[in-house]
Amino acid sequence: MSTASTIPICSETESPWHLPYRGTVGMVCLIVAEAAIFAIFFVSYIFYLGKSLTGPTPREVLEVPIFGTICLLSSSITVHWAVSALRKSNLRGCIMGLASTVLLGGIFLLTTALEWYHLIHDHGLTIRTNLFGTTYYSLVGLHATHVIVGLIMLSIALGVALTGHVKEEHSEKLEVLSLYWHFVDAIWVGVFLVVYVIGR
Repeated sequence: MSTASTIPICSETESPWHLPYRGTVGMVCLIVAEAAIFAIFFVSYIFYLGKSLTGPTPREVLEVPIFGTICLLSSSITVHWAVSALRKSNLRGCIMGLASTVLLGGIFLLTTALEWYHLIHDHGLTIRTNLFGTTYYSLVGLHATHVIVGLIMLSIALGVALTGHVKEEHSEKLEVLSLYWHFVDAIWVGVFLVVYVIGR
């Protein structure tokens, strides 16, 4: 005598699985590659700490950029605000968020430029002065380059938004851009710790 086993059948239909947005996948891949590059620069900076044969040293010339750091990290909040607003078809909120992000990022770049002017003009520290100068300008300059690229893309998005051509369906694209900006902010936390905390 054979007994038949019964398999319960779920009456609820499962929601279909969708492929992730290709822009997000591409940005994640880019971020992983860029993070690897920054890791090399971090290791190099730490490895050459204290190995300069001539001055000046980090402790003698570096000042902790508190104001610039606050501005840059705050810009992660404003770009998130812009994406959230666009998802709700709030174009004005999106424009305000993007404008605030560009402003805060611009202020951060200005503080970096002023710091470099101070180091070069007042202390004579250039990329050729010693190992500290080489690794400092390489690491901070690499990050500043990424900030500039991000600001260019954000400014373009802001310009398009101001013309009224940004709609709710574009929120995924803006979110991809925000991922890059969050990455730039996260990398600055690493730069801040390595250069201005550990390195001093």
